[in-house]
Amino acid sequence: MVAMNSGVKVAIASDFLNAFAKIPGKQQNKVLEFITKFRANPMAAGINYEKIATFKDQTLRSVRIDKTYRGIVKKPDSGNIFMLLWVDHHDKAYKWAENKVCEINPETGCLQIYEVEEQSVDRVEPAGATQTETKSDKAEKIFSSIRDRHLLKLGVPADQLSLVRSFATMDQLDAAAKRLPSEVYEALFFLGEGYSLEEVFREMGKSEDGSEININDFEKALENPDSKRHFFVVDDDLILQEILKAPLEKWRVFLHPSQRNLVEREWNGPVRVLGGAGTGKTVVAIHRAKYLAENIFTKDQDRILFTTFTRNLAADILENLKKICPDNIMRRIEVINLDRWVSAFLKKNDYNYSIDYGAKTAPLWEKALSLTDGDLGLADTFFREEWKRVIQPNGITSFSEYAKISRLGRGVQLSRKKRKAIWPVFEEYRVLLNENHLREPDDAMRDARVLMEKKGNVLPYRAVIVDEAQDMGSQAFRLIRQIVSGGEQKNDIFIVGDAHQRIYRHKVVLGQCGINIKGRGRKLRINYRTTEENRRWAVNLLKGVNFDDLDGELDDHKGYKSLLHGMVPIIKTCSSFQRELDVIIDYLDQVEKSDGDINGVCLVARTNNLLKQYEGALKAKGKDTCFIRRSEAEDHRKKGVRLATMHRVKGLEFDRVIIAGVNDGIVPLETSWNQSTDQVILKETETHERALLYVAATRAKKGVIVTSFGKTSRFLQ
Repeated sequence: MVAMNSGVKVAIASDFLNAFAKIPGKQQNKVLEFITKFRANPMAAGINYEKIATFKDQTLRSVRIDKTYRGIVKKPDSGNIFMLLWVDHHDKAYKWAENKVCEINPETGCLQIYEVEEQSVDRVEPAGATQTETKSDKAEKIFSSIRDRHLLKLGVPADQLSLVRSFATMDQLDAAAKRLPSEVYEALFFLGEGYSLEEVFREMGKSEDGSEININDFEKALENPDSKRHFFVVDDDLILQEILKAPLEKWRVFLHPSQRNLVEREWNGPVRVLGGAGTGKTVVAIHRAKYLAENIFTKDQDRILFTTFTRNLAADILENLKKICPDNIMRRIEVINLDRWVSAFLKKNDYNYSIDYGAKTAPLWEKALSLTDGDLGLADTFFREEWKRVIQPNGITSFSEYAKISRLGRGVQLSRKKRKAIWPVFEEYRVLLNENHLREPDDAMRDARVLMEKKGNVLPYRAVIVDEAQDMGSQAFRLIRQIVSGGEQKNDIFIVGDAHQRIYRHKVVLGQCGINIKGRGRKLRINYRTTEENRRWAVNLLKGVNFDDLDGELDDHKGYKSLLHGMVPIIKTCSSFQRELDVIIDYLDQVEKSDGDINGVCLVARTNNLLKQYEGALKAKGKDTCFIRRSEAEDHRKKGVRLATMHRVKGLEFDRVIIAGVNDGIVPLETSWNQSTDQVILKETETHERALLYVAATRAKKGVIVTSFGKTSRFLQ
């Protein structure tokens, strides 16, 4: 490529990538040719800037891509900054730009793109609004108590104040969202949800105080955190090429200010980040790893451990890290799921036990349960749950330890006498594990930690980043605390998770594991993946259930919001499997007609066996399928509808999701746990099953269809 003129900067808007992704491949190649020439010299004679008299913003120009397509460029009157804002068919490009303004906000210093066309509120009313809602002139306005100067400080453009003042309902605000700068819409949403002005300023990272803003300094404006969520300054041709190969993977370069603050901050100790599905927790964790390796832990021997619960998630994270990190940075980042890391560590230290995940230990439980005292009236499932929820998380190896431990929240009360009566079962199980040279994962983590303590930490890890923290238990976090040598340090542990997505029955209190997050707990609230309609439907599945914040307190979905809108999830109840299959085929045919292929669709089912039935049925109907298997990253190049279990789909995203076979007995899945008389077990089992359905539904970016045959799951009733 031709070297770019010294001193000239080109910025690409996020909207430009959206538009670029929609145009045909042949025209995309011509756009690439234009960008190459434009990057080399925006003032070259071959670039035909056309000033359009009807544009509200007279610094916007049309540039010729070919006979049919035009680009929209911001060409300030002074300075060496050029911005690519949009690309589209000739008429559509002009229509997009006609009422747009791209300028620096004089209060926040952020570069904003918004509409200035005068419209009445009635013209932005949502379809189906009631008569009371549409008569907004008679209704109390949402933001009537907020002063103009505060709205301006939050970034509301001066010529949109009257529009903002006219909103009487949140539906009106939602309907006008595309006309407002996105950071303004978010601030107004939080105000409308009942957040105080002070809370909104803090949430949006803004201040009532501020220095004077130069509204002509576009170079400085592009450094503003709110600008960086919309504009990417191109200074590397190879990076630009990679971005344009996957224009909708905007997470690579565009971060919300709240995300960027988490990524690029110097933290004095462990950090915990919560957020609902689609809020970008994993994106933040990935960028945090890159930031640490590039800027903080830069010595050749420094290592950053990026870990998560399952192998398949680790594989997906590794692939995404490779997309944004050059080789010299990737050398300092190790990505591996924690169980696999523990296994490798113990193997290097001549560990004499095999780590088993249930297949070999199940028969041992049957032998141990033969010692059960029948007079206690406790089901076999109680002993298994007591082991998983009390004995293992607390590392209990003797009755004296068990007698003292708190069992708060377990439901069944046990006196010291009863504890002594049931302890022989656990003792026998432990003996059987030793005799067979077996260890459960919790045992292995505890053994690894003890081994480190005895030997002294000689590991190279300067930081540990944990994704999907809600699925890890106490022994895992005690181990993580030990992995980073020297105890608590700056930037040492970065944890992201969401208890609403807990699907592996673990629960943890970080403070009890030696990880102090006091003053360093943060929350992401904006969903960038799913539509608001999908989000509401999925959240409703969890209604009435309390969730923890991974540190002993409660968490909720207050302020959890999607900026995208679309269709409400489709629920189809069918009389038979064949009829359900017909519905799925019809849906895939519609998607293929609208999208061009079905590669962006994932069919999700509760069990692997059920998924294989759908795989065979779809192939028999001539539909290509792509099974997303464990331990493998999702391959976007393969053709066909994706197939995955509800567990495997965790951490992934697709254009559309079909959740199939949501039948009674399948969702929730009938197991021995469902037959337990322990109300705590029953409640937690149901919560996990709801969380699985919630996770599946929130993988979709555009649409969700939920199908069943026979008797429908009670979750859908």
